[in-house]
Amino acid sequence: MYFRSRGFVVVTAGDGEAVIQTAHDHVSDVIVMDLAMPQFGGITAIERLRLDLRLRRAHVILLTGYPHRDVARRAFEVGSDRFLTKPCLPEDLERTVNELRRLYRSR
Repeated sequence: MYFRSRGFVVVTAGDGEAVIQTAHDHVSDVIVMDLAMPQFGGITAIERLRLDLRLRRAHVILLTGYPHRDVARRAFEVGSDRFLTKPCLPEDLERTVNELRRLYRSR
């Protein structure tokens, strides 16, 4: 709701498989997802996104309530652009999204 109120187009997905399908249906410049999701988690979702030529350019922000250095390292290894811990203020997430959107447009 916060992002919609700020003028963003928001598409949601409830699990890892839905993230992949939604990303195919609505190619986005930034994808924000949780590390822990039903079906499969954020790491696997990023790996699958990076295999798809159409989706490789999308920036990914991975959110987690379980900050751990090994998980963060793995997230970056598979292609996450940012790794944020929850709770995360909406303003901080928006700032990160806007930063990545600028990068997306400059590619």
